[in-house]
Amino acid sequence: MAKHMTQDDRKVLEARYNAGQSVAGIASAMGFSFSAIYKELKRGDTGKMDTNGRAGYSAVLGQQRLYHTKQRLRYRADNPAE
Repeated sequence: MAKHMTQDDRKVLEARYNAGQSVAGIASAMGFSFSAIYKELKRGDTGKMDTNGRAGYSAVLGQQRLYHTKQRLRYRADNPAE
């Protein structure tokens, strides 16, 4: 069964990722699939490189983008094209 990532999960992901842990290690430790971690890293991409030479990740940015996407989809569902 799929598990949704909470804001606290995103903060843990950010800490582990910034500490240099591998995506496989993060996925295993947090109980998420590799694809869920990769999708979340893409969602929270800061557009800058981190100290490990990888794309930067922000838990706050990931949460904001998820919220805005859900709001946009909710608006579409409430106002179908006629």
